[in-house]
Amino acid sequence: MASITIHSIDAALNERLTQESRRRNTSKNQLIKELLAREMGLPVGDAYADDYREFCGIWTVAEAAEFEKSQSDNTRVDAEDWQE
Repeated sequence: MASITIHSIDAALNERLTQESRRRNTSKNQLIKELLAREMGLPVGDAYADDYREFCGIWTVAEAAEFEKSQSDNTRVDAEDWQE
């Protein structure tokens, strides 16, 4: 897959891109790819965009809190584990 760099984007355009990416809850990079594809008459979307979407937002607040609590020990660093 190719990459490109766009230089000298003026402040007004940058602000509109920022606002639109926030509105769509996506990155500016993804927004620009979608806008370019749509303008060129190509299919819009990323091959990986929906891989995990079915799992997003399926936990209740209580379930998420329970999971975080069960994982709390994983945030503690045991210095003895790092001694040679």
